[in-house]
Amino acid sequence: MLSQLYYIVRSKVDGKYLVARINKGEEQTPVSYLLVFQENFEALSYLNTHGSDVSDRFIVESTSGSQLKAILQRWDFQGIGLVKDPLLPRIEFVSDKNQPFQR
Repeated sequence: MLSQLYYIVRSKVDGKYLVARINKGEEQTPVSYLLVFQENFEALSYLNTHGSDVSDRFIVESTSGSQLKAILQRWDFQGIGLVKDPLLPRIEFVSDKNQPFQR
């Protein structure tokens, strides 16, 4: 994972990353997973399909696995949401505990 190249989406307006927020319960605060794509065109497809009216406000950045780890720590994300199919979307969530689940 550390040597592979990934693609993430970032806001041009405030620099925040595109994340999935998951509610663990009504009493708990939602946890955030950084959305990660395996190809540049998948990230662009996701934006055009699910946010065509705001897609011009985002950019796609490439990042290595080691940089991805640093981003997770810096922004205090629970883990990554690896987008398997940008059109549906089908996302595999992986936390630091390395326990994936489908959503």
